[in-house]
Amino acid sequence: MDPITQGTIGAVLPQSLGKKNLGIVAMLGFLSGMAPDLDIFIRSSTDPLLSLEYHRQFTHSIVFIPFGGLICAVFLYLLFKKISPFNFKKTWLYCTLGYGTHGLIDACTSYGTLLFWPFSDMRVSWNNISIIDPLFTLPIILFVILATIKKKNIYSKIAIAWAITYLLVGIYLHNKAINVGEEIAKQRGHVITRIEAKPSFGNIILWKTIYETKDQFYVDAANLFFSKIIHGESIKKLSLKKDFPWLKEESQQYKDVERFRWFSNNFLAIHPQNKNQIIDIRYSGIPNEIGGLWGVQLDPHKHNQEHVEFVSMRNASTERLKILRDMIVKY
Repeated sequence: MDPITQGTIGAVLPQSLGKKNLGIVAMLGFLSGMAPDLDIFIRSSTDPLLSLEYHRQFTHSIVFIPFGGLICAVFLYLLFKKISPFNFKKTWLYCTLGYGTHGLIDACTSYGTLLFWPFSDMRVSWNNISIIDPLFTLPIILFVILATIKKKNIYSKIAIAWAITYLLVGIYLHNKAINVGEEIAKQRGHVITRIEAKPSFGNIILWKTIYETKDQFYVDAANLFFSKIIHGESIKKLSLKKDFPWLKEESQQYKDVERFRWFSNNFLAIHPQNKNQIIDIRYSGIPNEIGGLWGVQLDPHKHNQEHVEFVSMRNASTERLKILRDMIVKY
């Protein structure tokens, strides 16, 4: 999720359990709720995929929660010692509660979170909320502010009820979107080997469905509010042997592609306009497009020790945002 949502969720849980000084409780939870994303600073100038491996890794793991809370508590206790009425033990409790919400809410998105590290490298992604969703976040912010001003944690509890309800609705709609994708494939006479559905940017009305057959990926969009299917594109699945016959298994580029395969859950294809670029087809600005928001660029002229290039392809032009808006509200 975006940092504001992470902080707000981190604030609302300890605030709902607090009795006094709810503003300070919220502040401790807010800062602790954002802290796990400090892993974005784990990066390398020579290895462009290192940040992909470590973002949402150990700092987001369930087993790391008490340690993350402790680190936040040490820092915040010293930083706010003059204004906070809480002893270190109480500070640690509130920081741990705030910190603990982060990985769980991230797992609700489609990016993937290593909740069970170091016991498993599975990227958990429940796909029931967009990475940014104002309708989810803004009411929670409002109730946190009301709880602080009114000095009553009942507002925080209402915020938690709202968050849980919204996420449960997202689970229901995710399952509904999966059913829509399966019906689309059935009408086309396709045999599905794998299917996923993800909410489009900023809402849980418009969903992207991706299903895989023996050698193709098919992408469509479904507006669940208006019960409208918006047919999309298809693309051939990546085959390293066929698409990159020059790529040697002992090369660093080959190893990097395998790392990117793990990150993208093997939803990989060749960019339609760039034969040396591999894209993660799970994400696109417009949900019925193949597009891809990021990928890796290979180069047949690199030596065996050189890494691939990581490429970002985000395109948030006004025209494309209007297309997305129309797909949400005009069907």
